[in-house]
Amino acid sequence: MLLFCGFTFAQDSIPTTYFNNPIEIPLILSGSFGELRSNHFHSGIDIKTQQREGIPIYAPANGFVSRVKVSHFGYGKALYIKHPNGYSTVYAHLKKYGDSIQGYLKNAQYKKEAYEIELFPEANQIKVKKGDLIGYTGNSGGSGGPHLHFEIRDANSRPMNPLLFGIEIPDTKKPIVSSVFAYPLSKDAQINQSQNPVKIRLILQKDGSYKAENIIAFGKIGFGVSTYDQQNGASNKNGVYKIETYCNGKEKFKVAFEKFSFSETRYLNRFIDYEYFKNNRSRIQKLFRQPNNPLSIIQSEDEKGIINVQDQLNSTYRIEVTDFKNNKVTISIPIKGEQLEILKPRKPIHTEDFIYANEATSITKGKFNVYIPTNSFYEDVYLNIKAKEDTLLLHENIIPLHKSISISTDISNYKGNDIDKLYIGRLNYKKEPYYNFTSRKGNKLTAYTKTLGSFVLVADTTNPKIKPINFQNNKWLSKNKTLKIKITDDLSGISSYRATINGKFILMEYNYKKDVLTYDFDDQIISESENNLKLIIIDNVGNNATFEATFFRK
Repeated sequence: MLLFCGFTFAQDSIPTTYFNNPIEIPLILSGSFGELRSNHFHSGIDIKTQQREGIPIYAPANGFVSRVKVSHFGYGKALYIKHPNGYSTVYAHLKKYGDSIQGYLKNAQYKKEAYEIELFPEANQIKVKKGDLIGYTGNSGGSGGPHLHFEIRDANSRPMNPLLFGIEIPDTKKPIVSSVFAYPLSKDAQINQSQNPVKIRLILQKDGSYKAENIIAFGKIGFGVSTYDQQNGASNKNGVYKIETYCNGKEKFKVAFEKFSFSETRYLNRFIDYEYFKNNRSRIQKLFRQPNNPLSIIQSEDEKGIINVQDQLNSTYRIEVTDFKNNKVTISIPIKGEQLEILKPRKPIHTEDFIYANEATSITKGKFNVYIPTNSFYEDVYLNIKAKEDTLLLHENIIPLHKSISISTDISNYKGNDIDKLYIGRLNYKKEPYYNFTSRKGNKLTAYTKTLGSFVLVADTTNPKIKPINFQNNKWLSKNKTLKIKITDDLSGISSYRATINGKFILMEYNYKKDVLTYDFDDQIISESENNLKLIIIDNVGNNATFEATFFRK
């Protein structure tokens, strides 16, 4: 038996009374630790904020500000506090910071003349005491609605489940099981006379557990489960805490969402049935370890969680799904071992392009070249790659990529100014090109992607558009608290912007979800009655637009 210990640790060594709750409202979660997200595990808990912004956030323990990061996307306005016991806490999607932090940030932003910024104050430069106001909840960055994303990280910056630290979330509900699948893994394996994954019919029992219909199997097989948890007071489908499996009473596999490293989080795509997710929008967690899956959330395993079903031998496989409050649901699966005629053989996939995962590969199709670095894929794969004029079909997005691969194309047949406006875009489900960062060297364009799909060479020759929202040219704005301007770009998207009033830089916050720039008059940059505003917007291929207006203010 091969035992993977990973980051297992004694829970009694974790301080359970050290951290207070960061906000003083009832804690209800819209997202749990380790929850399965796109290309990553959720690294904290998402606390509901009653569908509003501006709820005060208080330091849960003494410490000092170690990092302040402001970005348009991702965490938006984020704050990092280091504590004397070696742990750090993280707060994301904020509306704004506490006064001392806000002042420190604004000074740095105006000095750099940039909204997006990352700062690392010296140790103890900005001290906080337990209970100090450090910020206000918001909806900045990639947040889908107002909430507080809260993390606790260990001394090595590995996120840990905040519930381990004594944060109480009322939960009397059992986890919900959506589906269970069985996977034939060896060449001779079969399940119900099929060599393809089989969805298992579950029968709900009176006690809330599930019993599956008997399956007939042979060879090495594995199982997967789609499951979620709901806490009291919320309908959100959050992640579960722990999944354990047993075969004839012997533990086979255990995964627990207690701690992980950011360096391993993309291996989520190896942990789930990626193709099923892309086709059905449901994540099946595979309860067995495949090659190139180093995830530390797998805390124990017997024979990698794989069941070796032999002819004429019967067994019982059991899955136990548990939330942090130890509410549990059990699935029992009777297995009859019998080697039968295969009626649904494994569907072979053969193309002219076979990729060895442990080798770098370069493939040329038409005017495109695709370079695939070593270990970009988790296993050897056949890819369907075709090119037609300015479009490249790079398989379909049902196989996960772990590393970025490059797509290059020759543009020597393009002439004039259009050559500077070209980029390589990935086609979305509407067949619209989504901008991929594209660089140019001579007559060659190169873009990088971590997603398979269709790509196209696109020319963006349209300038961005600028429209004032809450003011007009040559009008008085004495009662305005802000200046709001809508900015849009049809193709490549907004790359940068710069605004000045009377020639002085002003800080404008960009809400990409609403296409709005906002300037706060509390910054007190202007001191004159007549003011000249100038805004320059540049898109990702260099098209630009300039907006100018005059306003008056007492």
